[in-house]
Amino acid sequence: MIGSGRIKLSPWQQAAVAVGSAVGALLDPRRADLIAALGETTGKPAFERVLERMKRSPEGKAVLLERPRVISSKVGHAWDLPPNTFGAAYANFMGSRNFSPDDRPPVRFMDTDELAYVAMRAREVHDFWHTLFGLPTNLIGESALKVIEFEQMYLPMCLLSVVGGTSRFSEKQRTLFFQQYFPWAVKAGVQCTDLMCVYYERHFHEDLEDVRRKWGIIPAPAISK
Repeated sequence: MIGSGRIKLSPWQQAAVAVGSAVGALLDPRRADLIAALGETTGKPAFERVLERMKRSPEGKAVLLERPRVISSKVGHAWDLPPNTFGAAYANFMGSRNFSPDDRPPVRFMDTDELAYVAMRAREVHDFWHTLFGLPTNLIGESALKVIEFEQMYLPMCLLSVVGGTSRFSEKQRTLFFQQYFPWAVKAGVQCTDLMCVYYERHFHEDLEDVRRKWGIIPAPAISK
């Protein structure tokens, strides 16, 4: 359950968790639990704005009403779809990296069930966005996607993740990122539709290039792995 295990924090506790998570995530960016905690403790106003946008969107409202989850038991049929479809592209993205949709950490620090779901939804659609924008999971790819996520949701955690990611770049990677991928990501994040208001699972059967056009997605330039 999304709402199970949530913890109510006082303002000073929230600040302490945010600072501790930020430091820990900068020291070890692989700690998904710390990145998640940072996103929740600093992102409540952003998630509230996303929630209001979803309520005003027919498809976003359907997502809030039905609360789909991106977990194996719900998205496993994507592996059986034709290769040109969005669902098959997502399945290939996950399978080629041996990722599981069940690996996302739970939401712990949101005040209401509704906000907890929005935070979880933002976490779970991350790999849909990787698929749509054609971004790999290396340091440049993740940093570029965090720029898009910030453009879409204005989560402080996204900016902090970009700062942490780019601090680990080599000089060559830094030049490549800021000359090509940062400006592309800013443009891509602004130009596309409101991606939190998309009911992705209803579009699995559609052609990948068709949904990219429909949602205004600009695929990423090729990134060397």
